[in-house]
Amino acid sequence: QVRPAGPGMGSLGRCLARSLLRGQPGLSLPPGPRCYGSAPPELQEKTLVLVKPDAVQRQLVGNVIQRFEQRGFKLVAMKLLQADRGLLDKHYQQLRQKPFYPALLAYMTSGPLVAMVWEGYNVVRSTRAMVGDTNSAAAAAGTIRGDFSMHVSRNVVHASDSVETAQKEIGYWFQRDELVAWESGDRDYTYGP
Repeated sequence: QVRPAGPGMGSLGRCLARSLLRGQPGLSLPPGPRCYGSAPPELQEKTLVLVKPDAVQRQLVGNVIQRFEQRGFKLVAMKLLQADRGLLDKHYQQLRQKPFYPALLAYMTSGPLVAMVWEGYNVVRSTRAMVGDTNSAAAAAGTIRGDFSMHVSRNVVHASDSVETAQKEIGYWFQRDELVAWESGDRDYTYGP
């Protein structure tokens, strides 16, 4: 039996509940948000994904993008760039004292990379699962690293590890006006009406 969405339920839950109630005999739709138009906050979570220089050189950018599009996430920013040391020092500030940091800098400045911002429900956690373990040998088949990376030093992509980190990292790589707010025509098919 389907029950109306309660007041403590988020707008995504209310939209999903409304879609379940639609067409149920004898039930009217509960008052609630419009389930189209601007996305509810739950669907606006963002994460940073970097397609690293090794993946750009190996022409894997399209494969990475395809994984996110097939999952149902929305691309809101993307650019090809040559990262400089100042940007990488900010991005990798927690690793700057590690002995491997000079090699990491050399790798990340060895060629162009693609920076992207993806948006969607639970996008940070889902992206980490899609990307796979940092160590390619431990990354499961079906993950980006499990399918495309051979060694931890060339692990194809970076993905933010938390919502808070994503917000900081997006700010390092993109100006606020570079993020494009747009309505995805397939949102109802991905999340429900």
